Amino acid sequence: PAASLLYPYGPGQHDHKNAKLDDGTSEKVSLAVPFTFYSKAYQALYVNNNGVISFDTQVSQYTPDPFPLADGRPFVAPYWADVDNVLGGDIFYRETTDPTLLARITKNINQYFPTISYTATWAFVATWDHVAYYGSTTNKGNTFQAALTTDTKMSFIILNYWDIQWTTGAASDGDAETGLGGTPAHAGFNSGDETNYYNIPGSQTAAIINITKTSNVNVPGRWVFQVDEFKVTGVTTEAPPVANSKNCWL
Repeated sequence: PAASLLYPYGPGQHDHKNAKLDDGTSEKVSLAVPFTFYSKAYQALYVNNNGVISFDTQVSQYTPDPFPLADGRPFVAPYWADVDNVLGGDIFYRETTDPTLLARITKNINQYFPTISYTATWAFVATWDHVAYYGSTTNKGNTFQAALTTDTKMSFIILNYWDIQWTTGAASDGDAETGLGGTPAHAGFNSGDETNYYNIPGSQTAAIINITKTSNVNVPGRWVFQVDEFKVTGVTTEAPPVANSKNCWL
């Protein structure tokens, strides 16, 4: 089932892997082609352990702030929270033009955006694989992924949430045993201009634990956005309910 939501990742895909370092980040990743985000083209990015892909600067901040950010940092937050890969999990990433993956991404984008003619020519895939939270006393882990793709004109970002077992690290006032409470994770997009941004429903609330069940493209656990000129499509109007979350918390 994971294969239906997550794009292939890991050592078998020749992925790079971030160092085991709390609040760590990748080296600066120079891109083979520019990726346009909120009308600005970027040639480099960072994959930050704390669930953020940033374009201008590394992000070590572990307690998320709501968007828009006042300091002008442009970034994508698949699941911004206090990840500690020293305690568990890995962060993988790669830039790719693999035809099989590009065909799959192209098929997905055409399915979700039927009025747009799109053929992916490039992708960047970052995956947080069963990552632990800071201060954890359990083996809880979150698995989620962000795929950036472009045809050199249009850009899309696909966010995949496969398994979310915690929302908050202990330094963000989360419970060390449950990984809940405090200031929960944030998911969304920040343009860096203090005006344009998007917060995925449930962000920074207990409901973010249920992001594996929500979607804007009718695929539970998947959110997809056109980001060259940021457009929000098919978004649910309410945050996911918390009522049934206790099943996830046990």
